[in-house]
Amino acid sequence: MALIVLQPIDLAWALGLMAIAIGLSVWQQLDLTWSLFLAMGRTILQLMIMGYVLWFIFDWKHPGAVLALVAGMLTVASIESRNRIGKDIPHLIPWLWGSIFISTVLTLSYTTLFILQPENWFDPQYLIPLAGIVMGNAMNGAAIAGERLVKSLKANRNEIETHLCLGASPQQAIAQYRRDAIRAGLIPTINAMMVVGLVKLPGIITGQLLSGVNPQEAASYQILIMFMLAFATLVTTLLVAKGVYRQFFNASAQLTLP
Repeated sequence: MALIVLQPIDLAWALGLMAIAIGLSVWQQLDLTWSLFLAMGRTILQLMIMGYVLWFIFDWKHPGAVLALVAGMLTVASIESRNRIGKDIPHLIPWLWGSIFISTVLTLSYTTLFILQPENWFDPQYLIPLAGIVMGNAMNGAAIAGERLVKSLKANRNEIETHLCLGASPQQAIAQYRRDAIRAGLIPTINAMMVVGLVKLPGIITGQLLSGVNPQEAASYQILIMFMLAFATLVTTLLVAKGVYRQFFNASAQLTLP
């Protein structure tokens, strides 16, 4: 089955959905009009630019261009995670960048070497979409886990300092808050795995079905991707929790709020 190509007039009709959404927001006085306008504008601008960039990279197929794009996506993901965790925490962006980078490299290396085995490891057809979905999920997990841990450390300062006074190490004093934060970061991924195929068809399988791929092949790719996301998100949240913890304790094992 050939993919139905969307023409500019089709996208113009698609804007009608956003127009109705904005109208409903105004009618119900939700104060979301500007947010919806901004989200709509950014969606159009970002995806149109990305479409041209990907067209160029897919046509060129140069490893440097592919890695440069992935590095840019990684940097944006790190900044977005930092903004949600807290801008007042120093040295957080480099740690987030490194955490998402390590989890993405480990996940893609395993997938490329043992599962997909493309002719070229930098093939943009595989590397870019898989890196994007892995980093996007890792970004959300990092933001949720980091924000949860920061709030817990600030809200339970007296309890943590009591444990420290009784001889507990910093790791022991915050062990429960660390576990809760990591669990919170993984909950969206685990919940998605629980209902995938029953309630929700994720973007990858939906895109493949729309492009005419055999449904069984599309389902196989979605299984692979869900496993990739679970692994990458767990690794990222573990590293982010360690990075946040390091910012809240000094060399003398004293709790210091940034």
